[in-house]
Amino acid sequence: MGKMIAITNQKGGVGKTTTSVNLAACLAEAGKSVLLVDLDPQGNSTSGLGCTVNARNSVYDAMMGRARFEDCVQKTELKKLKLIGSDIRLAGAEVELVSVPEREYYLKKLLAPSRGDFDFVIIDCPPSLSLLTLNAMAAADTVLIPIQCEYYALEGVTSLMDTINRVKRTINPHLEIEGILLTMLDGRTNLGLQVVDTVKKHFRKAVFATTIPRNVRLGEAPSHGEPINLYDPKSTGAIAYQALAKEVIARNKKK
Repeated sequence: MGKMIAITNQKGGVGKTTTSVNLAACLAEAGKSVLLVDLDPQGNSTSGLGCTVNARNSVYDAMMGRARFEDCVQKTELKKLKLIGSDIRLAGAEVELVSVPEREYYLKKLLAPSRGDFDFVIIDCPPSLSLLTLNAMAAADTVLIPIQCEYYALEGVTSLMDTINRVKRTINPHLEIEGILLTMLDGRTNLGLQVVDTVKKHFRKAVFATTIPRNVRLGEAPSHGEPINLYDPKSTGAIAYQALAKEVIARNKKK
């Protein structure tokens, strides 16, 4: 049975999509079968893998019953990595679902029949605590939270944790924290190292040992439609996400 991980943080610009794309790609590179679900109407995970969607093959079409799940699963450059992409039409799903019974479970119902086909399902959430994010948390086994190594790192994380606990009480009692990932670390600054120390004291064993550095190549890769391990496999960004993938695999072997 595949492990479903929602990657979320209501704060934008923390490396959420970068982590979704590159963790998925590095898990696939490590031999795991992976499905990446782009649940962000901006569609950045989709374009970051060099893919596009049309009116018949997006996650929006699949969730709303306008297309079959299998028709929406796309191949990527990595043999073991598949994608269900999105575009701006996904924003309309929130409006369409707002008055529908059990609206939080549409993604779960969509993904449930196929979870045995993948080792990992990675869900890239929008940067808000929206109905789409609730759908991701309802479907997921765990939540991975990227936190940027900056002064306001913990801003909003408390309310995110409150939401996760509320979801656990009311929608998905099995939801757990996969881990806290520190991103955009500049190891040359005292501030970056202080943030690492603060987050580790606050969240303890939940924090991944791997940290993601600031890396120009990570920023360039999406414009080329490639994950970092294909764009520049020797970059510090690629090495970091490969280490994160190994850590995620190891954590789940223990469980």
